[in-house]
Amino acid sequence: MMSFIEPKQVFIGETLESRDAALRFISKKAAELGFADSEEEAYEAFLAREAEDATGMQWGFAIPHAKADAIHKAGVIVLKMTKPVEWPSFDNEPVDIAIALLVPGSEAGTTHLQLLSKTALMLMDDDFRGFLRKSNDAQAIADEMNARLEK
Repeated sequence: MMSFIEPKQVFIGETLESRDAALRFISKKAAELGFADSEEEAYEAFLAREAEDATGMQWGFAIPHAKADAIHKAGVIVLKMTKPVEWPSFDNEPVDIAIALLVPGSEAGTTHLQLLSKTALMLMDDDFRGFLRKSNDAQAIADEMNARLEK
């Protein structure tokens, strides 16, 4: 099994007050984990995408994504928050789980679309959503997502 997502990329039980705080948290972790050159550049890339259209999906999930030259390695960060935050979404419901995609600018049309489509397919699956909502095991979440990304 591939290990595109490692347990250190899964954050469980974070208390954040807003979508902005969630995006800042994800951006900080992206820089710390070596996906992005800087927290600020990653954050600006997330904001640019949020300005285009809602990244909130349904059922309390969002797929924020950042495409930028400051991101030098594609990756995913999973964020499970302790309480939902307001986040423009397809069902107008707040979000408590974000699956953030980080994509180098040069891979915007390839890696980005593959990650986005596979992540969206995962979220269409009731079993996956239920698993992600119930699990507080970063390793199990990483393993399940990696298995589904391989499909």
